[in-house]
Amino acid sequence: MKPLPRMLAMVALLSMAACTAEGTPAPAPQAEPARAVSTPATRTAEAQAAGTAQKASQKKIKIGIADITPMGEKTEKVGVGFPIIVTFDRDLRTVKDKAAVEAVLQVEADKPVDGAWRWVSPRQVVYRTKTYWKPHQKVLFTARLSELPGNERAKDVSRRFAVGTANISLVDTRRHVMKVYRDGKLAKKIPISAGKGGMMRNGVDVYLTTSGVHLTMGKKAVETMTSSWLGVTDPKDPRYYKEEIPWAVRISASGEYVHQSAGYYHFLGRSNQSHGCVRATPEGAKWFYTIAQRGDVVKITGTKRKLDWRNGWSYWQLNWTQWKKGSALATTAR
Repeated sequence: MKPLPRMLAMVALLSMAACTAEGTPAPAPQAEPARAVSTPATRTAEAQAAGTAQKASQKKIKIGIADITPMGEKTEKVGVGFPIIVTFDRDLRTVKDKAAVEAVLQVEADKPVDGAWRWVSPRQVVYRTKTYWKPHQKVLFTARLSELPGNERAKDVSRRFAVGTANISLVDTRRHVMKVYRDGKLAKKIPISAGKGGMMRNGVDVYLTTSGVHLTMGKKAVETMTSSWLGVTDPKDPRYYKEEIPWAVRISASGEYVHQSAGYYHFLGRSNQSHGCVRATPEGAKWFYTIAQRGDVVKITGTKRKLDWRNGWSYWQLNWTQWKKGSALATTAR
C-alpha cells in the first residue's frame, strides 16, 4: 500500500491496513469554489483571538486558500463528527504567521458548540469541535484573508455546511455486531466480521481492525480492493487478490471500510475473519451505504490495535486538551 502523502513513515506503518482500495490510499476531496463574502459577517471566534493575532504578527502575509473540505450545503450533508479542513496555497512556517491566519478564520453554527483549530501541516489547518456538532443545522466558515497585513487584495471566502442526521455507529469486534444510532435512537443491528489479525509487519498486526473513533470519509457503490499493499501484484502468487467489493464506506485513510462481505457470510456475527475491514451482510452494508454521510462517527472497540489520530479524519482520537495544543493562537498566548 502506498504511504500517505506528507506523513511520517512511522505513521504510515501504524496506519497500514490490508483491506485497501486499488490506487491511492485515500480519495482526495474535490475542491469546490469558495464564494466571495459580499457583506461583513458577525465574528464568533473567541474574543481574545483577534488581539492575540495582532500582537503575534505584523509581518506581511500573502496567502490564499487552495481547498476547503467538506463540500458546501448544496452538494452534500455531513455527519456530526465532521472536521473543517482548510488547505492554503503556500506553507506557513512560523507560529506567528499561523496565529495571524488562524485569527481571521471564523466558524458560526446555528447551534454553537466549542471548537478549535489545529495545524496538521505548514499549509493545512483543521477545525474540530469539543463535542459532536448538533444535527440538522447549518455551519458557516469564513476566512477573512483581506484582513491580513499585505494581503488586502485577497478575497474573503466562505462556505456553508449542512449537518444532517446524527449517525453514530458502535462496532463491537468481540461480539461481532455493529449498532447504528440515528439521532440518538437505535436504527439497526448489523452482524459483522472484523480483522482476524495474524499478519505482523514491524511489530504491528496489520490484519487487526483499528480501535477508536473513526469518521466516514467517502463511499463507493463498488470499490476495487487488492493485495498491492503487501507488495503482491503477481496473480500467480497465492496471496494475491483483486476483488470488486459492493457498498464500501471508507473509515480511514489506510484502507479500512465498512463493506459488504465478499461471501463468507457464515462468519458474520460469529468470528473475525477480514483483513482489517468491517464486513457486513449484503442488506446491512447496502443500508449503511445509503445513509452514510462524510463525517459520520464509527466507533470501533475490542481490538488491541489503536487508531492513530493522523490516519485520515481520526481527529477524535485526541482529547480536547490535546487537540487545542495544536492551535497557533494557544501557543502565542502562553
